[in-house]
Amino acid sequence: MENRKRHGSRRKMYLKMVSGSLIRRASRLIIAVLAIAIGATILSGLVTIYYDIPEQLGREFRSYGANLIVLSEGESKITRETLTSLKNLIGSEKIVGMAPYRYQTVKINEQPYIIAGTDLREAEKNSPFWYIEGEWGNSKEPEKVMVGHEIAETLNLKLGDIFTVQGVKYGERAEASRQDLSAEENQKRDLGHQNFNKKLTVCGIVSTGGAEEGFIFADIDMLDEIIGDTFRADVIECSVVADANELKNISANIEKQIPDLQPRAVRRLTQSQDIVLGKLQALVLLVTVVVLIITMISVYTTMMAMVAERRREIALKKALGAENKLVMSELLGEGVLLGMIGGAAGVFLGFEFAQRVSLNVFGRAINFQWALIPITIAVFIIITVAASIIPVRKVMDIHPAIVLKGE
Repeated sequence: MENRKRHGSRRKMYLKMVSGSLIRRASRLIIAVLAIAIGATILSGLVTIYYDIPEQLGREFRSYGANLIVLSEGESKITRETLTSLKNLIGSEKIVGMAPYRYQTVKINEQPYIIAGTDLREAEKNSPFWYIEGEWGNSKEPEKVMVGHEIAETLNLKLGDIFTVQGVKYGERAEASRQDLSAEENQKRDLGHQNFNKKLTVCGIVSTGGAEEGFIFADIDMLDEIIGDTFRADVIECSVVADANELKNISANIEKQIPDLQPRAVRRLTQSQDIVLGKLQALVLLVTVVVLIITMISVYTTMMAMVAERRREIALKKALGAENKLVMSELLGEGVLLGMIGGAAGVFLGFEFAQRVSLNVFGRAINFQWALIPITIAVFIIITVAASIIPVRKVMDIHPAIVLKGE
């Protein structure tokens, strides 16, 4: 018990000496804490951005289109059940947009055109770069469609114009598989199909500079209804938040779990994303190292000044019997306290810094990383102690007789 009380009293005395020494030198304390806090702010902010960049950058790249194309195996079509299984396999948290497409040839003024039936809401998520004169179509008003710029020019269509598409209904083909019928029976079914005439309204004109300008984009359920068939997609365009390796793993899982599908990653997009991400992370790492070095230099110079300023005090302590080890531990304790205060302040300031950067650059907020609190404080305690070692060792060179001569 007595030993515990003795150690407890020594610990209290030690903390009192350390805190009292710093309080008496408030100006030095403020300078040192500011230097450490600024370093901790930049470090914690950059680390937060470093770990948040992949997701933010991945979502930013999704504005350039889908990065995963899923095709059906052979001549089979993609059913709604398969689409649901695909969504569950990838995970809703990684999906920005998933738009199935079904292509159907129709006639307008006896000329063939292609309608691309899709989930227009998901297609908008996948292709925010499309320039739409007017507005995107929606499932609530399925008769309103978007036409490509080329078709609009050819047919002289403007926003609000009504035009008629003609085609052949699938009839009984939706009820029985054509593979189960003979060629003669299939021909009889085809001859028995009814024609359809459907009036559609132009709600938007699509301009992309690509193949999209040659299609009519309509709600896929409406297309299935007018041709008399169930949901059967030809291809699914997916916009997934993932780098090249993650996308490769997702593709492998799709092939393994859903053999009827053939996933194809859009390599140009994924490679560009990985290149930009690698350069940004390298830049963040470089800046972090530079900040740590500058912080160490600032702490080193501050501690050197504090030791030089306290030469007489240190000499007096040594003259009264204090050993070098005791004096050095007191100075290192001050460094640890400075690291704790500056590191703790820098964590919260760093989050605010990272939040501002994310909002201004990516337009999205980020979440606070609670694990950064102990990590940042520990890092700056280590940095402060490391930077204080050389100045503290100067204590060994202080000789009481020489310093206190004439006092």
